[in-house]
Amino acid sequence: QVQLVESGGGLVQAGGSLRLSCAASGRTFSNYAMAWFRQAPGKEREFVAAISWSGGNTYYADSVKGRFTISRDNAKNTVYLQMNSLKPEDTAVYYCAARRVVTFKGSEYDYWGQGTQVTVSS
Repeated sequence: QVQLVESGGGLVQAGGSLRLSCAASGRTFSNYAMAWFRQAPGKEREFVAAISWSGGNTYYADSVKGRFTISRDNAKNTVYLQMNSLKPEDTAVYYCAARRVVTFKGSEYDYWGQGTQVTVSS
């Protein structure tokens, strides 16, 4: 089992920044690829970003490319999502997820955090 706990969400004005963190415990964190997904009210969950177990490969949704950066610190068992130039359409609950190999499909992830709310005001 892998337990995931997100933090860092909040209310920010458009153009602002937030950094989300996802702390992992349980099985060896460095064995897992990590991803961030988000779900806005009335919408389906969507892929945001992913990172390989080593951190050597990162992947982004087109909607966040150039604004968001995913990173990880395996010594701290933590994955981060730095979000810059935030837009109102980025408002959602953000979830981190873990599985052995990177995929862009949420249904294929084995472990999920409880989510953290990000609200971007215009």
